[in-house]
Amino acid sequence: MTAATPARTGDAERGTLDKAADENFPVAPFFLPRAWRDDLMAVYGFARLVDDIGDGDLAPGGADARLLGVGPEEAEDRLVLLDAFEADLRRVFDGTPHHPLLRRLSATVRRHSLTPEPFLGLIAANRQDQLVRRYETYGDLLAYCELSANPVGRLVLAVTGTSTPERIRLSDAICTALQIVEHLQDVAEDLGRDRIYLPAVDMKRFHVQEADLARKTTGASVRALVAYEAQRARDLLNEGAPLVGSVHGRLKLLLAGFVAGGRAAIAAIAAAEYDVLPGPPKPGKGRLLREVGVTLRGEG
Repeated sequence: MTAATPARTGDAERGTLDKAADENFPVAPFFLPRAWRDDLMAVYGFARLVDDIGDGDLAPGGADARLLGVGPEEAEDRLVLLDAFEADLRRVFDGTPHHPLLRRLSATVRRHSLTPEPFLGLIAANRQDQLVRRYETYGDLLAYCELSANPVGRLVLAVTGTSTPERIRLSDAICTALQIVEHLQDVAEDLGRDRIYLPAVDMKRFHVQEADLARKTTGASVRALVAYEAQRARDLLNEGAPLVGSVHGRLKLLLAGFVAGGRAAIAAIAAAEYDVLPGPPKPGKGRLLREVGVTLRGEG
């Protein structure tokens, strides 16, 4: 393997972790114990990097590919990179991984006896993104979210030592909702990657063609479709919200932040009258704080 220089290695690691500030929900807020913050950032670093590989959004310069042992001739092949990333993930559990974000993850895995399955699910979702560009039904989309989103919530519960079957069920609803909301915010960006996460059955129901998603302004049919999918996400958030009341202390505030982040994003989409094509509607901090309060009081 050709080693990346230490400076470029550090830049790639910091560049990936810095993206936490752009998420709809708090990743590892200051009020959590330091150990939790470190572990949650390690999990986030993994999840963000595998998504960046799948989306072709790695930092310029090829440092990540070199760290994973992928030569320049294959550095743009996402499936090759995902295979190399999976091989490095397996070293987390039986050796010493090469990538610094996976070395960071190793301590978290040992500390909490984490298993490979949720990490492998996230890699599988990104492989699917290379092969599946459209989803026929809502059920198909939920199956994708089972790989692409739900493992993150399960890892949060594992890191905080609060996993139970019921909490996992509630967490899955929240995570799937957050994934759907992100898809609604990113309709235009996803189409630029030749991906559509709006179910084809629903597009047909609302008389939406793929060409309608490529326009600069959002027509009435597309707005109606986005509103329909946003309500589905809202219902899932409401279904999962009792998770917040099942825990205590700072973890309760963290989970309220997840639910509130999704609700605030949906509110921003609604405030934009479901006009998502010019760019992703984003909520302000005031709206997010209000939603946190509502969620903590169990009023949502």
